[in-house]
Amino acid sequence: MFTKILLSSTTTGLTPPQRISPFFANSQPLQSQLWRIFAASGFLVSVPVFFQAPLVRSFPELSLLLTVGWFVLAYCLWRSPKYQLWGDILLGFSWSWLAGSLYWGWLRWEPFLHLPIEAIALPIALWGLKRGWGKVGNLFYLGSLLGTAITDLYFYLTGLIPYWRQIMQVEPELAPEIFHNAIAQIETPWGLSCAIALLSLLFILGMRSLQNQKQHWWAFGGAVLSTILVDGLFWLLVSQA
Repeated sequence: MFTKILLSSTTTGLTPPQRISPFFANSQPLQSQLWRIFAASGFLVSVPVFFQAPLVRSFPELSLLLTVGWFVLAYCLWRSPKYQLWGDILLGFSWSWLAGSLYWGWLRWEPFLHLPIEAIALPIALWGLKRGWGKVGNLFYLGSLLGTAITDLYFYLTGLIPYWRQIMQVEPELAPEIFHNAIAQIETPWGLSCAIALLSLLFILGMRSLQNQKQHWWAFGGAVLSTILVDGLFWLLVSQA
């Protein structure tokens, strides 16, 4: 989350056809198909961060405009029986990209607006799940949102909000000193205890989701567990600043 500042077997009997999207329709075992979903979710949570981060800070309008492209691509893929699942996941990602463009482009100076903006598609996702529509994409989005919420909670609990504001207001060359002070706050007993507790919560929620052999729960689990990776990379980058 905060890193943005820097920068289907249809006849073999192995699985019921209705539970595997045509995108994965092949002779691969169910577990292999689920791992593909997991990997796609992890990729869409972690890797785009390093592309959107510098883009949204320098060209927020372009980042926001790219959201339209993501939605169009997701819709085109979703309409194709062969690539429907990919379009489903990409639709969930599009909501996250939209929220990131809006917040980090124009509202990044106010930390308390971060979660409300990230939750911009929450009513749509919940509506879709209630109707049984777009489960994979909706649960991917919810997993990503949950990870963001827990990361933000850490900032609140450990008093890092003032550093957030400072980073958004200073020139890049002054950022290392602020990062150094933030790391000192993180490395206190309270900061480390909160980090262990919240990372453990993310890990448990993610692993419990992977125990359910359904596509949408693996999308959720992949998004949640990838939050740990993103937060770990953030800590590493800050500590080296």
